[in-house]
Amino acid sequence: MANILVVDDSALSRRVSRRILEGAGHAVTEAADGLAALERYSIARPDLVLLDVTMADLDGLEVLRQLRALDPAAVVVMATADVQSSTRVLADEGGASGFVPKPFEAAATLRAVDAALAGQGGAK
Repeated sequence: MANILVVDDSALSRRVSRRILEGAGHAVTEAADGLAALERYSIARPDLVLLDVTMADLDGLEVLRQLRALDPAAVVVMATADVQSSTRVLADEGGASGFVPKPFEAAATLRAVDAALAGQGGAK
């Protein structure tokens, strides 16, 4: 299965997404903020990043921009409780490979991850 970097400033969200992803056979690494995510990505080059949109230091959209600059082929699925369509548009324009709503629900999360890994996500 895939190596996935989960980026979220909420320990609970990281724990829930880890449980879902590991339950499906994926290996999971965590980052609690955007700076740690960029560092871990540059070292490990995971197959996919599950990235929260709303974080304190660097928001997810800025982390997405920096990840895409670091690796244009990065596969990034954005996660958020923000239901505004403008957030999804910004993520798509930034090169997100998919989008998953929070709170995490196993089936929706795995569908988004599987589609992104298969190259069938959003803006590719």
